[in-house]
Amino acid sequence: MSAYFAFARSSFHSQLAYRNEVWANIFGKLVQVFARVAIWQAAYAGVGAMVVDGVSLQQMVTYALLGGAVMGATRPERIIGEIGRSLKTGDVAIWLLKPLSYPLYLFANECGSFFYRLASQVIPTVAFTALFYGMLPPASLFHGLMFIAFWALSFTLLFLMSALLGLMAFWLMTSFSLDWILGALLQLFSGLLVPFWFFPEPLATIARHLPFAWVVYYPNAVYLGRLSAPDVWLHFGLGLCWAALFLAGVLFLWRAASGRITVQGG
Repeated sequence: MSAYFAFARSSFHSQLAYRNEVWANIFGKLVQVFARVAIWQAAYAGVGAMVVDGVSLQQMVTYALLGGAVMGATRPERIIGEIGRSLKTGDVAIWLLKPLSYPLYLFANECGSFFYRLASQVIPTVAFTALFYGMLPPASLFHGLMFIAFWALSFTLLFLMSALLGLMAFWLMTSFSLDWILGALLQLFSGLLVPFWFFPEPLATIARHLPFAWVVYYPNAVYLGRLSAPDVWLHFGLGLCWAALFLAGVLFLWRAASGRITVQGG
């Protein structure tokens, strides 16, 4: 376990070499958040009401800020790109000779990058925009604590989805466009752009049961108190089931990919 902690620490420290990039990333995230908030302000102004379907404008502003925080600290394209790069250079074959797990290495590496982006980009961005627009506190202490748990689950699920798609590159022989596919699914079905309570039926019902909903929608809905305590526990359990399913898929694909490397490599 100490080896994986070292990988996470190394990933965190390696990000420090690109400090000038931090300002560019913060600026980019500020533009994205301002754009999302402006869209909802315009939408509510067009309706001429401060509350639509039981959701206030301030709740939607908070939802937009949280959406940027939840998604901003994880980079699915980086995970998929790392697998594609290792496959192209042949570095992935070295992991067959090591008493370590390649998927766990990827997870540790992403954890280090996650905490770096959280500290250097996400928290400053959210703090600034919250001061500018105002941000609602959690609906209760329970909802605030469960938001953190759902955020951890969101990170885990997003990593597993990315790793699952990335490992498919062993059969496609390239990771090109795999991150685009995942990005498109997340944009539509994670609730990042539009919360599911504004989706038409039956699309809303379908979206609530897809694994992408646990990436953005459910963490934000819990924070805002849109779910009762029993529903919070129910959906957290369902999210864990999705995580277990994706974990099994990642382990299965890695074993299959390992056999493929062995056969092709001799």
